[in-house]
Amino acid sequence: MKSVLPALVPDMSYDGMEVAEGNDAGLAWEKMVHAEAGTEERRRLKEALLAYCRQDTLAMVRLLEVLQAA
Repeated sequence: MKSVLPALVPDMSYDGMEVAEGNDAGLAWEKMVHAEAGTEERRRLKEALLAYCRQDTLAMVRLLEVLQAA
């Protein structure tokens, strides 16, 4: 998805996001649930993961809209 998104939906990007890729999301989740992080870091990681999931969902919707319009 992240390969075709810039070509089909150029106004969307993951640039500047704390969690910007699936691997980052997996590492953040693992760190958050295995108590490797303090309370404040867990809160920050949770917000970063939610932002990433929102972006992924919106990206899928926008890609579908572009493909349906073609």
